[in-house]
Amino acid sequence: MGARIAAYDWSTTGVGAIAQWSQSLRSIVAFLVNSPVPLVMLWGEDGHLIYNDGYSAFAGERHPGLLGMKVLEAWPEVADLNAHVMRVGLAGGTLAYRNHRLKLNRTGVFEDCWLDLDYSPVFDDDGHPAGVMAVVVETTESVLAEQALRKSEARLRFLDALDRDTGRATDPLEILAITTAKLAEHLGASNCAYADMDADGAGLTIRGDWVRPGLPSTVGHYQFAAFGEQAVRELSAGRPLILDDNAIELPEHEAAAFQAIRIAATCCMPLVKDGRLIALMAAHHDEPHVWTADEVALIREVTDRSWAHVERAAAEAELRKTAIQLRELNAELETRATERAAALEQSRTQFRLLVQGVTDYAIYMLDPDGIVASWNAGAQRIKGYAPDEIMGAHFSTFYHEEDRAAGEPQRALETARRQGRFAAEGWRMRKGGVRFRASVVLDAIHDDDGKLIGFAKITRDITEREEAQRELEVAREALFQSQKIEAIGQLTGGVAHDFNNLLMAIMSGLTLLRKRLPEDDAQITRLIDNSLQAADRGAALTQRMLAFARRQELKTERIDVPALVADMRGLLERTIGPAWRIEMDFPDRLPAVSGDVNQLEMALVNLAVNARDAMPDGGLICIRGVEREVIGEVRGLTSGHYVRMTVSDEGTGMDAATLARATEPFFTTKGVGKGTGLGLSMIHGFARQNGGMLEIESEAGRGTHAHIWLPVAGEFARPAVTVLRNVVGRAATRSLVVLVADDDPLVLMNTADLLTDLGHKAIEAESGAAALDQLAAREDIALLITDQAMPGMTGTELIAHVRARRPELPIILATGYGETPAEAAEHLLRLNKPFTQADLERAVADAMLQRV
Repeated sequence: MGARIAAYDWSTTGVGAIAQWSQSLRSIVAFLVNSPVPLVMLWGEDGHLIYNDGYSAFAGERHPGLLGMKVLEAWPEVADLNAHVMRVGLAGGTLAYRNHRLKLNRTGVFEDCWLDLDYSPVFDDDGHPAGVMAVVVETTESVLAEQALRKSEARLRFLDALDRDTGRATDPLEILAITTAKLAEHLGASNCAYADMDADGAGLTIRGDWVRPGLPSTVGHYQFAAFGEQAVRELSAGRPLILDDNAIELPEHEAAAFQAIRIAATCCMPLVKDGRLIALMAAHHDEPHVWTADEVALIREVTDRSWAHVERAAAEAELRKTAIQLRELNAELETRATERAAALEQSRTQFRLLVQGVTDYAIYMLDPDGIVASWNAGAQRIKGYAPDEIMGAHFSTFYHEEDRAAGEPQRALETARRQGRFAAEGWRMRKGGVRFRASVVLDAIHDDDGKLIGFAKITRDITEREEAQRELEVAREALFQSQKIEAIGQLTGGVAHDFNNLLMAIMSGLTLLRKRLPEDDAQITRLIDNSLQAADRGAALTQRMLAFARRQELKTERIDVPALVADMRGLLERTIGPAWRIEMDFPDRLPAVSGDVNQLEMALVNLAVNARDAMPDGGLICIRGVEREVIGEVRGLTSGHYVRMTVSDEGTGMDAATLARATEPFFTTKGVGKGTGLGLSMIHGFARQNGGMLEIESEAGRGTHAHIWLPVAGEFARPAVTVLRNVVGRAATRSLVVLVADDDPLVLMNTADLLTDLGHKAIEAESGAAALDQLAAREDIALLITDQAMPGMTGTELIAHVRARRPELPIILATGYGETPAEAAEHLLRLNKPFTQADLERAVADAMLQRV
């Protein structure tokens, strides 16, 4: 690249001819050219590209055309990122990204790539920033490998658990029953079944199945042809039958056979031996379902393993049967000497054929000195040696050199010789020096006179089982933590709801009491005001608890994130103080998101305060947003378009242990009295309730990046608006007869007192039924205020009865958290508990204005 840079006509660019280059520029280019690290320098305000050989390899087919180009023109697909880099670098700042995903065109097509990016300013002879030096290291291969590993972990854990359960079973029908139940549970299928074919292939019998409760069993005999030509053709040829929706993919009369047994989608695997279809295993859904390649592969793997276990159980049963036969033969040989030789030879033949037919176990004989005397197909498959390669060799060949030096092979022989059996698990060697984990049994064999004639050796490869067991323990711990957090959330939501009712009674009582005090009693007034402030703080705390539990009422709207954050800038600057700078970075056409604007504002304030607290001496807080597309399920997010808002700081950061607990309720690293521990858990609950998530990246000493993911708003989402109105509407200035329904006596009484103090007449009802009785008895009732969570009849059920009788009656639903059914929420005027007298007054005015 040095020669290419020297030959380039730089006079046509803003860099200028090489002869005119400053000493600092010459030094930087010399350093860049001789560095083995992929480096590119963006020189001048336009960021003209000067790079080395390492970067040219990264640039692919875009090299050498990139040399000397302006960075925004060189890489137009990431122009926004590079514009930000130039602004920060020329201002003397640095940037760093790890495993940053970009979509680049390096070979004529756009492709996703992941990069580690580090940007630093470079200076001219006067010490001023004159450009940006970028270190570009591609990490695409490692990122994709990690994603593939996570995908396979769940599959390995399931297969290990299935192998353990079926490995303990000795009955083939029990093995198949365990397999179908576990496979159905793992896939979420409505039915899993196994069947065998009639000898003539014309029919099949489903011997056993697992079905979801409420669905009929499919056990029974069926005509094969009834399931259609496609089923017969594919399965008879040894190919799986895969139907996502039989109502669409099959003729009506063929689909009817599946639908008669409540099957809409099926994935059926055949077992073919000697060219003949002999058995089937299938998973079904009672609704249409698109089978993925991973699901089909898993069903095929489970089918193969289950039949292997069935064959193993059959082989073990045959072994037991043969052992019984051998004992009977030995007893018979004592009395039938003339038949002894023939019977013994027959027994040996049967045993040899049986052992040779087993492939899941290495079964072979050793002479008394440990020399291999026989070798079955399973031994060849597991250990890799053909019979002519290993027979005559000492069995210590299968041990590692260190174990041989320690005398392990001899110890095994001595134990079996002395005790009759040696059993152990350990590492053994295959042909070629590859280690595997083995379960080993060594039995001593004696003749009729008790003389040792050799040893029977059985080896099983358990490498996959050991590895999967370790992975399973990790998954169990993660599941336990998830269940713990869910239980805390349920408890927190319930406590917060009841606490809202208590706060409602306290706040309304204090409000009325304050209005009845003499104005000159300053001490009592101050005590009441302090109590009201404490109640307000308690209400705010319950909102955080409800947010964590995902049970607060959300008003989902279309939110323009850049406009919202811009409007909040002044609030954020006043909240965190002058020692902390706020920088905002949003693309020009960032799509709107769907969410509750008030909850989002609270979340951003919380994150800004956390960032401030992480930098006690001041610093930079960055708020940025980008659009992201999720394909498949990623960390709990479903497929779709999202906006990711990020609040970043350069503070103390968190270590791995703290980060793992960051969103736990009531967990805080702040001092006593400086935090409730509900901030991040509230944001976590709010994001989840809105269909997104909270993601936190942090390292000790390297700052924190908190990402709020929210779904992009749909075309018909309601825009967030601000409604200006009078405190009290004209329709509420007259005295009204108001019916109040609430099962909590304290809330009922205090709500009625607040209404009476406003000049209205309140009629109390302690249940929905009592409210209907009052409504039937009084024609002068002008307004209904009802709680939602009441025993016997909920608020929305009461409202349905009232609207059937008096559809014109204004109604207010007063509730403590988001318990309103979604279909009713849009048509109700809501009053959130705990409410103040002013809130109640406004709600009454709004209700009467709606009537007008």
